[in-house]
Parts: sequence; structure tokens; C-alpha cells
Amino acid sequence: MDYVRRHLETTLDDSLEASRVVVLHGARQSGKTTLARQVAQRRAGSCVTLDDDASRLAALDDPMAYLSRLQAPAVVDEVQVGGDRVVRAVKRLVDESDERGRFLLTGSTNFLSVPAISESLAGRARILRLFPFSQAELDRSSPVDLTGWFDACEVEPPRETEDRAQYMSRLCRGGFPEAVALSPQQRRGWHDSYLETVIQRDVTELGDIRRADALVELVRWSAANTAGELNVQAACGQLGIDRSTFDRYFAWLRTVFMVHAVPAWSRKHAARVVRRPKLHFADTGMAAALLGIDADALALPTSTVAGPLLETFVVNELAQQNAGAAGVRIHHLRDYDGNEADIVLERPDGAVAAVEVKATGNPGENHLKPLRWLRDRLDRNAPGAFRIGVLLHTGPHCHPIGDRLWLAPINTLWSQPASRIHQTQAPPEPPRNSG
Repeated sequence: MDYVRRHLETTLDDSLEASRVVVLHGARQSGKTTLARQVAQRRAGSCVTLDDDASRLAALDDPMAYLSRLQAPAVVDEVQVGGDRVVRAVKRLVDESDERGRFLLTGSTNFLSVPAISESLAGRARILRLFPFSQAELDRSSPVDLTGWFDACEVEPPRETEDRAQYMSRLCRGGFPEAVALSPQQRRGWHDSYLETVIQRDVTELGDIRRADALVELVRWSAANTAGELNVQAACGQLGIDRSTFDRYFAWLRTVFMVHAVPAWSRKHAARVVRRPKLHFADTGMAAALLGIDADALALPTSTVAGPLLETFVVNELAQQNAGAAGVRIHHLRDYDGNEADIVLERPDGAVAAVEVKATGNPGENHLKPLRWLRDRLDRNAPGAFRIGVLLHTGPHCHPIGDRLWLAPINTLWSQPASRIHQTQAPPEPPRNSG
């Protein structure tokens, strides 16, 4: 497919101007190499990959000599393969100079979580995460303007409407660059191969994994429990593994960016809050494939997994769009009385926006109950903190419905209104492979 400009590219450029080293990590096949090469080419830098046997052997033989010959910004792809030996050489080289943007390191594992890498490059590196494509990137549009939510307390309607079937098609397509252009049948095979590659190459080789079968079952369990609270005791019982095995294997799934956990939100006045994080699968296309379900099945009103997958779809979109921006943090909330909010967005200044996600196209009064509960609670205990509550749904309705509460279509997150297109749309990029 043609090159798709990533929203993180501007942040990546700024980071190279400010830091001696930039680490760009994210899931395998999320587009890190394409983005890094694009930036290096534009800035007249060089690019090597340690996935290549010859390059890896040369780098490990004499990392100082190998790396010092590279033109800045020097892209070192899949740096985790070189381990501590390569990373320590990077540290020595950048400590010899104040040059900014000397290295751009990419990796398919969390740079701070790989046991083979003890050097964090603290104080020298800016660490950025690249997600698979967001819907805004795939549609070549701008992400939602959360400033409007927090400051204007309003939602701008999308420029066009979509229905439940279209949302489920997007959900099942996911965001991996190689997978989005495939047919549903081809995509299933791609996801199977991806899982096998990540388990056998990135996890088994780097971690102490003695039961690959249990790791695969944990992946499938994670897909089936996406958007649910992470109850480790229940998971161990279902999977037949002990707590230490679960903790170790689940940590590896986070290290390779297959899952992520959204923390519980609370303030001092928010007593009796359930502290478990919510589990979310990092790509809904892969989650749907692991569950053996397609867009047609999810579009049926009787689907029991459409709701959780759709919530994860929205959480991932918000995380992808805000990956390069500082400030807004994503949480969930549930108390012991059963009150809950799917998503709580909080700015550093304490302003809060709450989001509920429903698969229905015709939301009713009862769907607004969680938003009203949180609004009233914060108004009593932290006046001015609650700015807006948004019920995202699969229908066309976009309008206020009570004090600081809105109904809005899910594609409000990426389908900008016509009045903003000329202001925010980036110039077209030349066609390039974005795999």
C-alpha cells in the first residue's frame, strides 16, 4: 500500500532535535522500520538492521567501530537482538559528544523490559512507542481534538456516518500495515503466522519460556477477556498454571506489545475503588482472529463479544492517537458498589473526560447512567474537574443530552468535520511501502 504518514513522525523529528538517542519501539510489523527509514532518508542518515545475520555479527564483533561509521541519524533496527553489547556501545559514543539525534534505535520488544539489555540510556534517550495504524492514519485524517472536549465541553460531529457493520469491519481489519490490505481470509493466515513468529522468536528466544503451549493459551485467554479486569487468580484457575508462571508470561506479552493494561483511576475522595487494571488486546484484528469471529458475526445484535472488542477498539484508538502527546492519561473506573466508567481521560491539570462505549446504534437513557454517576460524584468532591461525558455508539446521533453529556458516533475519533479538513489535513505523501 502507499506510504501512510504516521502521526508520531512530528514527535519523532522533535525528539531527534532534543535528544542524543531516540528509541522507537512497538509491536513487530507495526511500521517502525518504515517510519525510521523515512526519517533517516529525509535527514540524510544511515540505516542498518540487526535482523540481518551479517550486520548482527559485525556489530557484535566490534560494536564501537561498527556504530561509529554510521551517519547520523543512525538507525539501528531491532536493537534488542544486539543486547547489552550494542546498547553500551551506543552509550559510550553519545557520551563522547553532545550531538543531538545521533542514533535512532528501533525494537520489537519494550526497550526497558528486555532482560538482555541492562543499560537504559537514562538521561540520553527519548523513548517513543509506535502502535499499529490508527483509524485516523488509515483515513488520512486528523485525530479527535480532545481540547474541544476538555475546554469547550463539546463534541464536533464527524463529516460522515458509519453503521455497526462498518465499525466491525474496521475492528476486524486491525491496524498492522501488512494486514490491513489483505482480504479477511488472507488476514487470518497472516495473524496465525504473526503469533507463531512472536512466540517462537521474540519471546521464547529472549525469555525463560518453558511451556510455549501455556503461553499460546494465555494469548488466546487474553483475547477472550479483552476489556475485562485482570483477575489473575481466575486466569490461573482457567489456564492451569501457577501465579509466578502467569506473572512471568504475561509480562512477556506486554514486553512484545501484544497486550496492555489500563490502570484503575482514583483520587483521594474516591473510596472503595476496585484497583485491578483492565486488560486490552493491542490489536482488535488479531483478537478477533484468535476468537475465530468475523465482522458479519460481530455485526449481529446478539453477539456477546462485540461490546468488549469495541471498547478495546476505542481504547486502542485513543492510545494510538495520543502516543506522541504528553498529558492525557487513560484509565478505567469501577467501585465496589458496581458503578463504573469504561474510560476516564485525565489531564495533568486534573480535568476529566469520561467515555462509555456501546455497540448499539440507538443508545437509551440507561446507557448514560455511568456518565451521570461520575459527573455527580466529581461535582460533589472536586467541583470543576468533570468537563464532559461522551457516550460513543454505532449510530448517527451526535448531540448534547443533558448537563455536559453527549451522544457521539465512534468515528468522531477520526472523521473530522468538514470545517476542519482544510486546516488540519497534511499534504499528500509520495507513494511508499509501509509494511
